[in-house]
Amino acid sequence: MTADKYQDLGKLLLRLTLGALILLHGVSKLRGGTDGIVGLVQSHGLPGFLGYGVLIGEVLAPLLLILGWHARIGAVLIAGNMLVAIGLVHLGQLGQLNEQGGWAIELQALFLGTAVAIALIGPGRYSLNGK
Repeated sequence: MTADKYQDLGKLLLRLTLGALILLHGVSKLRGGTDGIVGLVQSHGLPGFLGYGVLIGEVLAPLLLILGWHARIGAVLIAGNMLVAIGLVHLGQLGQLNEQGGWAIELQALFLGTAVAIALIGPGRYSLNGK
């Protein structure tokens, strides 16, 4: 196997992992409703309809990643979703550690960093619209 194929497999693994993990959050919101998110957005003085944007960032965007169809756009949408989540929910935890000694927002940071990496490197050969 050539180095290019290994890189393409790595890109596929990144896309599938991030897509699946974020999609689980989206499915949870589809099942449980978005009232909590809408209320959170409104509590910050923003229009409630912006809370429905979470469905774009946690359902549509992960599907784009998983399929590899406009995956860079999907990755940018996920990165934006994570920035909003950090800003609205986790801002107070930026300087905190969790019980195990890790960063309190390490999961959100990992999702954000992975999304930015995918946006930069592209989806790879194993995607619907290729490199």
